[in-house]
Amino acid sequence: MKTYIPKPADIKQEWVLIDAEGQRLGRLATKVATLLRGKHRPNFTPFLDTGDFVVIINADKIVTTGKKADQKTYFRHSTYPGGQTVTTFKQAMETKPEWVVRQAIWGMIPHNILGRKLIKKLKVYAGPEHQQHAQKPVPMVLTANSTI
Repeated sequence: MKTYIPKPADIKQEWVLIDAEGQRLGRLATKVATLLRGKHRPNFTPFLDTGDFVVIINADKIVTTGKKADQKTYFRHSTYPGGQTVTTFKQAMETKPEWVVRQAIWGMIPHNILGRKLIKKLKVYAGPEHQQHAQKPVPMVLTANSTI
């Protein structure tokens, strides 16, 4: 039996709209990473881009459990002496909530050429408005026990 590899004409990519209001950050990120990779499709191939485009709105209204808002930190270094910057989750959510959601999703997809291609298919917006009206994204409701 031969292995089936989908051809570019067989891959149908759709646009999905997800409202992040009230969603937990990690659970949202895993489901979005699954959509971006295409693991929810029967023709999933690990080395091909078979996933969907994802638009996330209300990124500023995600929630975390426990003390993560105060204890979770993001670390950067400029490679210069004394160039270390540590930002807490709460500070990052006040200034750039889109970046926080994007970072959580980036941590769950491959860090290679395919991953860089997949992350470009993710559009994150802090408020309820988005710019992808022409693509007609299909709203998807994520619940606690939903499978994609």
